[in-house]
Amino acid sequence: MDDLWHLTMPWWEFILRAVAVYVVVLLMTRLSGKRSLGQSTAFDVLVIVLLGNAVQNSLIGEDSSLLGGLILAATLLSLNWLVGFATARSRGLDRLVEGAPVVLVRNGQVFWNQLKHSNLSPADLDVAMRAQGCRAHADIELAMLETSGKISITTYRDEP
Repeated sequence: MDDLWHLTMPWWEFILRAVAVYVVVLLMTRLSGKRSLGQSTAFDVLVIVLLGNAVQNSLIGEDSSLLGGLILAATLLSLNWLVGFATARSRGLDRLVEGAPVVLVRNGQVFWNQLKHSNLSPADLDVAMRAQGCRAHADIELAMLETSGKISITTYRDEP
């Protein structure tokens, strides 16, 4: 029972490890593009699970105490809140963390290089079109890859 509360490393090392892993994983996620955030396929879920498993030892080290896990959880949740707080108040930081929307189609013209650069296939655009009842590229006034990874489409018939 003592092992539940006995830390095998100093409490501050848990916080340091959590901050380091959080920042590095945030940067890697940001660099991997929006598709990994918004298009959840079986492959993407597998990557998320494996990513959690891959960083586990970086976070916890040799410690398996309840207290260590609680310190890590509190640190990660606090970091997440802090990033949300800071990005809500700083447009520059928000753009750095979240990125910017990307125009994929304007006035029926598909920007194929933007799709490729965003790691989207033509099929991804087709799925978004079908989901929003759009039959052809020519019907699209504007299609955006949002910072959430979702593709939003405005068609000419959407206007009042």
